[in-house]
Amino acid sequence: RSACPPSMTDISGQHMPMNQPPLGAEDVAQYLRVHPEFFESHADLLASITVPHPHGGRAISLQERQLEVLRERHRLLEVRLADLMRIGQENDAITDKLQRWTRQLLLVADAEKLPQALLEGMQTGFNVPQLAMRLWSLREPYRDLPCAAPVEVDAITLANSIKQPYCGPNADFLAATWLPEGGSATRSIALLPLRKGLDPNAFGLLVLGSPDPGRFQAGMGTAFLERIAETASAALSRLVT
Repeated sequence: RSACPPSMTDISGQHMPMNQPPLGAEDVAQYLRVHPEFFESHADLLASITVPHPHGGRAISLQERQLEVLRERHRLLEVRLADLMRIGQENDAITDKLQRWTRQLLLVADAEKLPQALLEGMQTGFNVPQLAMRLWSLREPYRDLPCAAPVEVDAITLANSIKQPYCGPNADFLAATWLPEGGSATRSIALLPLRKGLDPNAFGLLVLGSPDPGRFQAGMGTAFLERIAETASAALSRLVT
């Protein structure tokens, strides 16, 4: 009489030869993914299986563990939602400041007063501790303004090369010397080139500085700084040739 090979029962209740490799953890996981109805026909297992508690030594049922996982996911979603709401509120506040600043510039009737009004509005409205601006290629009536002080060729070349606002540490930029105290207390800086329409060459450079190294960081979003540069360029364009 031929002997039947010994067998064992797999997770599905079927018999398999003993010489087949034993099931591994990934095999079990894959089976449950493919057969999600398994626990419907073995509902008693949900209550009888226990797993270690993630924050303690006691054992809990599989159902409790699932609840723990869902609670943790819910907590992470709440944190993410709170972050999104905070960012949205901050963006709304900046948008309001930008709108008020733009309105102030539109109300300046005397073009000669525009540069000072622009800088004062930025300092008070956006709480920028250090500000400076230089303009070149100005029309004759405006060449004696403080912002029309001589500008080094290197600074003009830098402004022409910047396609979007630069933010980062003050790496001894020549334009940083325009800031109060020659920029000696400036640890982070933002450089905003000013352009007339689509002209690739800048007619000025707006410099924002801070003693806080983290105020203007490399890699930070520059969308609002770009809007500031565009608005300032549009307002000041009537001063240049």
